[in-house]
Amino acid sequence: MAPHRNVELKARDDDPEATLAAALAHGAADQGVLTQVDTYFVAREGRLKLREQDGAGTLIAYARADEAVARTSAYHLVPAPDPAALKAALGDALGTVVVVEKFRRLLLWENVRIHLDAVEGLGTWLELEAVALADSDLTDEHRKVAELRAVLEIADEDVVATGYAAMLLEAGAATPRLVDLARRAMGRAYAPYSHFQVGVALRDEAGGLHAGANVENSSYPQGTCAEAAAISALITAGGHAIREVVVMADTELIVPCGGCRQRLSELAAPETPVHLAGPEGIRRTVTLGELLPLAFDLEEAKR
Repeated sequence: MAPHRNVELKARDDDPEATLAAALAHGAADQGVLTQVDTYFVAREGRLKLREQDGAGTLIAYARADEAVARTSAYHLVPAPDPAALKAALGDALGTVVVVEKFRRLLLWENVRIHLDAVEGLGTWLELEAVALADSDLTDEHRKVAELRAVLEIADEDVVATGYAAMLLEAGAATPRLVDLARRAMGRAYAPYSHFQVGVALRDEAGGLHAGANVENSSYPQGTCAEAAAISALITAGGHAIREVVVMADTELIVPCGGCRQRLSELAAPETPVHLAGPEGIRRTVTLGELLPLAFDLEEAKR
């Protein structure tokens, strides 16, 4: 089945009452306030969340670029009559990434959903979602989003590229889950020669979580460090950047080797947090720049 599509725009909203008044004056119909809880799960492709609202649930799988413009989202909606049971099953099987709680005032203007959101931990926001027909080339949807953007006076500097889940993850919501993933990976490491098990977990730019373990080989140079395994998992899943790292081993203080610091620097920024952990949890947090102050930069070397 082909996915549904819409054209979306998300922006900060410091004056929801003024936004509401402008939308109503432009002909939008007020549908009231909804209480929504979105639970995000680890997904190999795209994003997967369970939305709970008024005792019912909807499983939503979607793919969307992270750009600070009106962008296309392709999504599947699956009714979930028993959301609590489904949430528990998906959490056990895939792992929970983050939970987003919000109060949403819904307005409808033609085929555009206007969301005035108050998000726990993030403040107030505005979303525009122009729902597309199956055969639409999206021209009309982009036009309507642009019209509403002008009517609601959404400034360029208020438009954001990421969703609520990614924002919460940037604020640290993913860290406990990353620690759990690193611990699980460490327990699965293949280290019959050194008996030194390492697990690494990474968060990508879209909020995806990825893990890897060290895999040794009797021909020692053919072994794979846990950092390299986790990076491969991130790239294979469609990630492009590393936003947070957990490295775990049952030793006094685990640090990535020199080669893995360079591997991490290929996709991460100097300010990227690297949590150095033992089985019980994080022992110390540093930045990648502190671990590798003079990282090799190919573009810089070409100059």
